[in-house]
Amino acid sequence: MKNYELTLLFHPDLEMNLEPATTKVKELIEKNGGKITKEVNDSKKHLAYPIKGQDFAVYYYYEVELPADAPKKMESVLNITDEVLRYLMVTVDERKLKYEAKQAARKPHGEDSDNEDQQ
Repeated sequence: MKNYELTLLFHPDLEMNLEPATTKVKELIEKNGGKITKEVNDSKKHLAYPIKGQDFAVYYYYEVELPADAPKKMESVLNITDEVLRYLMVTVDERKLKYEAKQAARKPHGEDSDNEDQQ
């Protein structure tokens, strides 16, 4: 299983009822043998340029673990999904994950000592 970051731009009209669209994406990930490790709704934002005639989109971010053949299958489905204006799926660099885990382990100690120094 590889780690991937999946960013989706949903149609702005779905902002009030995003549940069916996100459920569809979650089912797609699980159907292809994947597991969601992180999910973030980044809300509705203005686009730098219009996509499919839309100036706004609802940004949604997932961190997922997928088998090797799953991304290609998912991309073919996401390409024809009406709710999705655009998507981007990239592999996560394993070195980055190790670095972030190392930084997270150090951070509580560093924050405490910084706060003590400032007082």
